[in-house]
Amino acid sequence: MSGLEESLPRPLSVHSDDEKTVRGEPVDDALRRKKDEEDGVNSEEQVETHEEAVASSVDPNSGFPEGGSKAWLIVFGAALGNASTFGYVNAWGIFQTYYQQTLLSHTSPSTIAWIGSIQYALTFMPGLFVGQLFDRGYLKGPLFASSIGLVVSTLLVAQCTTYWQFLLCQGFAVGLFSGLTFGPLVAVVAHWFRRRKGLALGCLAFGSSTGGVIFPIVVHNLIDSVGFKWTMRVVALILLCFLTVTFFTVERRLPPKPDPGPLINVREFRSLTYSVYCLSGFVTFLGLYTMLTYINVSAEFVGIDAGFAVYLVSIGNAGSAAGRVVAGLLADRWGPLNIMIPATLFAGITTYIWPFIHTKASYIVLGIINGIFTGVYASMLTAPLLGMGQTETVGLRVGMFFSILALGALAGPPISGAINDATGYKEVGYYAGSSILCAVICLIVARHLILRRLWGKA
Repeated sequence: MSGLEESLPRPLSVHSDDEKTVRGEPVDDALRRKKDEEDGVNSEEQVETHEEAVASSVDPNSGFPEGGSKAWLIVFGAALGNASTFGYVNAWGIFQTYYQQTLLSHTSPSTIAWIGSIQYALTFMPGLFVGQLFDRGYLKGPLFASSIGLVVSTLLVAQCTTYWQFLLCQGFAVGLFSGLTFGPLVAVVAHWFRRRKGLALGCLAFGSSTGGVIFPIVVHNLIDSVGFKWTMRVVALILLCFLTVTFFTVERRLPPKPDPGPLINVREFRSLTYSVYCLSGFVTFLGLYTMLTYINVSAEFVGIDAGFAVYLVSIGNAGSAAGRVVAGLLADRWGPLNIMIPATLFAGITTYIWPFIHTKASYIVLGIINGIFTGVYASMLTAPLLGMGQTETVGLRVGMFFSILALGALAGPPISGAINDATGYKEVGYYAGSSILCAVICLIVARHLILRRLWGKA
């Protein structure tokens, strides 16, 4: 019988649908890549999408949900956390104006600006530590502790009367706990979205603009009626409500990375693309938020009513909110860098124009336009990083990037304040606008390193 079996012709090998999905067909892959290139589609992205489909066919739990009530609820909770951290810090302009006029009137504007710049820097700097914690599987514990710390720090600001107290409580404490809270929010969204990550990150970033609109209005309207102390207590209550929702909604999806590695992995900087992108973040934040920080004071300096000028921070942040949502929609279609580059360019141009305007109408229009383009950049800030390595190490990459970016955020406002003290707002506009345009060059280089061609999604 065995001899008869050996003499019979062997049947052609038939692959099941699953085998074809897992192994793929070389000819079909080649034809698909060729067609994608002719259509101007990034072949690397198509391969990545194909690999995701393969992984999903083998393990149904490995695919990204890309939506659903749970995923969007997580985005909502993360957006409220973003409003309580980055949005709260974005409201610094109202405090800069108030401190210069009242509590710290004998302190120079550049010295007061250190409080805000330390806040900005520490909102990003702990990302290195928090990112590693996130990769190791820790989320709820650190989030709970940092949220309580942020609320308590805000309550302590209400008791401050001298510069060093404000520097300690509002600069260091609020900034640090904002950073510890803000850090995991970007990474947790990356667990639930990949193809639609631009839209998800845009909605996440919308929260910071919302906070940047709400907090200046609350502070301005309450200070005159209930005083500074009770105003800060109300702010602390708002933070507590927002962060409570954040704590109960955000959730990891992927398991912890088996081997998280060192706190700083310098091997990530072997990627020239990643290194150049980190440099772009540092240079951008030397000037990006200069206009938002000083727009109130500059408006009063040219004779605009102080009662109106205090709302300019909220107006700028309202424009930023619109830019963040639009950027999220466009980035999924065209790629985050293709959206960030022109937006950052126009943010630099509007910063150049800022010192030369003198009317309410021009301040409103320019504030909204600058806010829109600044919001586009800020909402897409981490999107390119998500595709520069494995999802399991996204916390590490984002954390190292934030730590580098924080140095620019730390130095930018005080440098602008010192320039203003020595010369005036025109020179501040030149400095901040030039910093942003240098960052545009870095973004263009990063895009070229990704695509190696003129056209394509990046």
